[in-house]
Amino acid sequence: MKKLIAIVLLLVNIGFAQQTETFKQKLETAKTENKSVLLYFSGSDWCAPCVKFKKFIVNTPEFQTFATENLVIYNADFPRLSKNKLAKEVEKENETLADKYNSKGIFPLILLLDAEGNVIKKWEEYPKETVEEFIGKLKK
Repeated sequence: MKKLIAIVLLLVNIGFAQQTETFKQKLETAKTENKSVLLYFSGSDWCAPCVKFKKFIVNTPEFQTFATENLVIYNADFPRLSKNKLAKEVEKENETLADKYNSKGIFPLILLLDAEGNVIKKWEEYPKETVEEFIGKLKK
């Protein structure tokens, strides 16, 4: 069972690392599937709280189960190391999202959006809640 969970988490990590859908496509998916959007801004190779959020919240089995049924997730990442450089189109889209939702440059910034892109809830730092409590706040 532990091996199965490890494989699922590995596949999920690969999916998050190789995000190919645009934010606009994610919004369309949210509309079609009647889900909310979790947009989070991260610095995956320099922001310790961002890495912690992904590791201890996003990548947990509890969160993954909840997200699969209720959320569409988009990570607007801003890595600094050249080896982690994103495709130009992704960089541009993330910068556009930052202009709209994160003009103060807060990392991590976690937003729960409706399918129209309107902010429902906002966390301007690593959530203080446990995974279960965080999921509970996403449900409300």
